[in-house]
Amino acid sequence: MEERIVVGMDIGTTKVCAVVAGADELGKINVLGVGLAESQGLNRGVVVNIDKTVASVRKAIGEAERAADVSVQSVIVGIAGDHVQSFQSRGVITIANRNHEISARDVQRLIEDTTHVAMPADREILHVIPQEFIVDGQDGVLDPVGMSGVRLEANVHIITGLVSAAKNIYRCIEKAGYVVSDIVLEPLASSFSVLHDDEKEVGVALIDIGGGTTDVAVFEDRTIRHTAVIAVAGSKVTDDIRKGLGLMRNHAEELKCQFGSALAEHVEREEEILIPGIGGRPEKGISRSALAQIIQPRMEEILEIAAIEIKRSGYARHLSAGAVLTGGGSLIPGTRELASEILGLEARVGKPMERGSGLWEEVSDPKYATGVGLVLYGLRPELLSSSTHNGFDESRRVAWGLLQGNGEKRSLVKRMKEWFDEL
Repeated sequence: MEERIVVGMDIGTTKVCAVVAGADELGKINVLGVGLAESQGLNRGVVVNIDKTVASVRKAIGEAERAADVSVQSVIVGIAGDHVQSFQSRGVITIANRNHEISARDVQRLIEDTTHVAMPADREILHVIPQEFIVDGQDGVLDPVGMSGVRLEANVHIITGLVSAAKNIYRCIEKAGYVVSDIVLEPLASSFSVLHDDEKEVGVALIDIGGGTTDVAVFEDRTIRHTAVIAVAGSKVTDDIRKGLGLMRNHAEELKCQFGSALAEHVEREEEILIPGIGGRPEKGISRSALAQIIQPRMEEILEIAAIEIKRSGYARHLSAGAVLTGGGSLIPGTRELASEILGLEARVGKPMERGSGLWEEVSDPKYATGVGLVLYGLRPELLSSSTHNGFDESRRVAWGLLQGNGEKRSLVKRMKEWFDEL
């Protein structure tokens, strides 16, 4: 059991969350510990203060360790930020062996071929996710290993990020005294915990409204088709309340969480809220309707930008399952109705779905979607390939760069260690 315990680390703009979980012989998830800390060292998903981030990481993991009664050595960490970009790529190789049978090594060569794209020196590939394989012109192949052919092609989805952003996350975890075992894009991690397989098959848009960034991921035919990170999210809503009402930031956050609404028309105009005065001044009253009128325009902006990204993906008309909203920002009442109206899609609020044991009830909340998704990935690495494959074997491990060693594709973590050795 101890060998299968993993730790997911969601380093966000407003909170740092650590989830410790294990799995039994039947694969049932057991959440052993959860730790939360306020995040002060990030801006729009990117580390801007190493020491403050290190303190938050230590506090969150310390809480999770005490709850789980385990000692944490390594973590799987999420990465986000508006520096994240994605694009489609295509590769082609010839099968040179005598019987023209496609091997796992051929698939690996092909995946490496798709990464040979011109890229600035300050960017690094985070994930290469195969969409489909094509054998001798026959498309729609999910797993070409064992097939016969002389020409093998692949369409892949490549996700890139800034080298400095990834290195700073790595540096924070190392400085806190832990090892990074893997880095995963946060919207991908969230999708593991809040999306049904049938939603991914018929087409769905995931919109994760966090504190500093809003992450968008579009799925169809069990494949991720588009990813984007938007630099407008929940903290902008809090800033609007702070400036509009002349409040301290913590009071503005409390107002948003307790009395906020994304739809002014759903709020009773007469209902009044008392807000604290600044510098010893007396409390003053404000209607909930006035508060909603501050929140609604910013939520509309977030969802309109998400709608533009969904349209840019080219799959807006293929999303039969509509949209799934998650993250702390989705908890504002009225967000689902506003999203349905702006996106023109059926929407639901997504929280971690799979029923587990231990502290599962505590993490069954949209704000824990990324942290739970990271531990699910740690316990089941095949999730990263499930968008195109059912099941998981050695050839797919090679294709996704999950194996290391002789000639295998190096992981991002291994490359980072080499960078630090060079410093």
